[in-house]
Amino acid sequence: MARIRDSDHIEGVRIVDPEAHADARGRFAEIFRKEWFPQRAWTEVQWSRSESRAGTLRGLHYHHRQVDYWHCAGGQMRVGLVDLRRNSPTRGVAEIVCLDQDTLGAVLIPAGVAHGFYAVTDTTLFYLVDNYYDGTDELGVAWNDPALGLDWGVCDQPLLSERDRRNPLIADIPPAQLPE
Repeated sequence: MARIRDSDHIEGVRIVDPEAHADARGRFAEIFRKEWFPQRAWTEVQWSRSESRAGTLRGLHYHHRQVDYWHCAGGQMRVGLVDLRRNSPTRGVAEIVCLDQDTLGAVLIPAGVAHGFYAVTDTTLFYLVDNYYDGTDELGVAWNDPALGLDWGVCDQPLLSERDRRNPLIADIPPAQLPE
């Protein structure tokens, strides 16, 4: 079984600490069960795999209509989260969650919570989403915006995609474009 806990900082973010069973052959752990998240009618539609070289930073991205569930299958990453939801009691709150292959941890990211990660080492991320890709719901905010208060603990020049280099500061996003 796994230990599922609410984030200490952002409402709706759930952190999963799976229980691993190991022997001479290796180890086994359940990393996702629909019943762990009774607060939502989970209808997963797509699993994806992302591989990143050490020093890569992906994000920050956010969606109005998509929930993400991230599991670090290899390496070590720092997941950056910022609550952008206009009607959330934790609006504007930021946190870093560390995931790695040794602890097998995972994180449920609600719609409206900006998310990204820094690959501390070469990293493999498996993620589950509850909606298919929709370019109109693929939004971003600058990973290094000082107004967000994220302490990534990384160098000033991580490896970024061209898209993530162009993500706007939070102050430049019209309030109506932020999630409810």
